[in-house]
Amino acid sequence: MRLTPLLLPKKVFAELASGGGGRDAVGRLWAAQDGKRLLLLRGVRDLATEDVERVRHAYDLLADLQEAAPEVVRAVLRYPTVGSWGLRTLQALAGEAPPAAWQDPAAMASLAAVAAIRAGRAATVEVPVLDGTVVLPSLGRAVVPGDARTAVVRTADGEAEISAGGVTVRVGEGPSWEGLRRIRAEHRGVAVEFVVDDVDPGRMPGARRQEERLSEADLHRWATTLQPAWEILVERHPLVAEETDAVVKALTPLVGPADGTASATSKLAFGNIGLSTPPDPHSFAVTLAHESQHAKLSGLLDLIPLTRPDDGSRYYAPWREDPRPLGGLLQGAYAHMAIAAFWEVERREPHPDELLLRAHTEFVRWREGTDAVIRTLRASGRLTPEGEVFAAGMADVMAAMGAEDVPAEATLRARGSAGRHLAGWRARNGEPPAGQVPAPATP
Repeated sequence: MRLTPLLLPKKVFAELASGGGGRDAVGRLWAAQDGKRLLLLRGVRDLATEDVERVRHAYDLLADLQEAAPEVVRAVLRYPTVGSWGLRTLQALAGEAPPAAWQDPAAMASLAAVAAIRAGRAATVEVPVLDGTVVLPSLGRAVVPGDARTAVVRTADGEAEISAGGVTVRVGEGPSWEGLRRIRAEHRGVAVEFVVDDVDPGRMPGARRQEERLSEADLHRWATTLQPAWEILVERHPLVAEETDAVVKALTPLVGPADGTASATSKLAFGNIGLSTPPDPHSFAVTLAHESQHAKLSGLLDLIPLTRPDDGSRYYAPWREDPRPLGGLLQGAYAHMAIAAFWEVERREPHPDELLLRAHTEFVRWREGTDAVIRTLRASGRLTPEGEVFAAGMADVMAAMGAEDVPAEATLRARGSAGRHLAGWRARNGEPPAGQVPAPATP
């Protein structure tokens, strides 16, 4: 399978540092992921010690399909869980991490089957069965007899059937097939569509994901909340809309906390974000802005290291309950820069009083907290030369935000929240490290 070299121009790097970049920058990050995923496949093929023939057959089929239908294979390999499966499987094969059931080298055959289906190729592929299901990434899963260890996927003319234990399931048909569902929104001719992945075992590793599938009622709620959220982004945050459409392929439902919402981005599964059920359009919109920013930085870090190797130092982050390593601090600052930018725009809109106060308050809270963390990053001595340049670009953005006037009540509320968070953090963890710059605690 072919690799292509990738260069990231300084101009694109600077645009990413300022929080932007647009579709061009995201396209370059995806191109880097293309190479990374091809290398992961090659590594899994070379290190596999079991089911070697099946793994090599799957690799060869993917290579053959890449020659005949490169765009199809690219799209299949860009599905987010391909990244998490590939890296975790390779780590397990190399003895760097304990294996899990879904980290099976033979699952490469499932990718080959999906590529054959999408390319309209006739093929017969033996795939693994996990917990009574056959998962076809980006398509869904088939329920098969629980004692079966393998299944056979037969494809032809864009259709497929899965046979195991005397049972045959047609992909896309019948009660034994659980297809992935999609939600879509469109405004002023600008559309977005996400796969809602609530079946793939490689989705959002490490996150507290919802294990049961979303009910039809909950899926409808996600879809009907996405539409006005997308309108907010297209109307007032067009660059965020552009980047979200370019970077996010799938959404994974997470378990929500007792109070508030949860969201996450996995550096392993580029293109996937996790979130709990969005309570309102603004929350959905700002979550997309926030997590798309995380995804962009994760993609950039696969190309350019911005922090030096972790030396064990831990820092206070005004959005976390636990001390954070420098890399986590950088990720949080970059994502919260996007949150501050979102509310900077929203506070200028003729919203109802309650929402307007929320917008002003969120803007103050996260411009001050983010600015403080960026200063901590720059004072740490642990950034690479590229990281210094990147943090300087972030600092310039926050300096412009810091010059803006805000209502006194919003400042009071924001700093009150920040002070309570810092007090709680101190009670759990002690004083922040010497030299860390705290955000203002009082107006």
